Amino acid sequence: MRTFYKLSEYLGLLFVGFSTVLASSLIQAADNDWVTLIDGTEGMENFNIVGDANWSAEHNAIQATEGSGTSFLVTKKNYSDFSLRVEFWASEDSNSGIYMRCEDANQITDRTCYEANIYDQRGDPSFGTGAIVHIAPVDEPRPTVGGKWNVLVITLDGNHLVVDLNNKRTVDVRDDLLASGPIALQRALGTLRFRKVAIKEL
Repeated sequence: MRTFYKLSEYLGLLFVGFSTVLASSLIQAADNDWVTLIDGTEGMENFNIVGDANWSAEHNAIQATEGSGTSFLVTKKNYSDFSLRVEFWASEDSNSGIYMRCEDANQITDRTCYEANIYDQRGDPSFGTGAIVHIAPVDEPRPTVGGKWNVLVITLDGNHLVVDLNNKRTVDVRDDLLASGPIALQRALGTLRFRKVAIKEL
């Protein structure tokens, strides 16, 4: 009888150990679904530069502070369905955005890409920060992001487009204009810093 109890105890410990390893493996597998494009000052090699902004690795981020016109960091890979998480800092006078499913990696516009806007001082604030320009305006009170670190989570799943800014949903809309293309991080005005950018394809 004592041998039976010892065997039961051993099997129980074995099961607990196996369950722990399995759970850990599943968590690691889930984490591995995310691919890091920028992590602190690392990641410039994942992008092509379009435009002449002074992109550099400083202040534990990839940043641009000046340039003669609009400039982009454009992913070398195309994406269709994905979740994108972006940690960014923007000066109060900044004009920026996250462009997605762009039709042409060298001619990036808010008509040929979906643009999740970062632009507190936009003339028409309905398509300012948190909106998808020309597609989905943002409701009042409209968010502002200047002078602080922020988190954008953008999910494009087929024709379903969702934007969450600092844990608040600003866009939930359906549109089938664009299907696939690169992602571009914009600097048009002010100072922009991207501290962490990660993507999970769906």
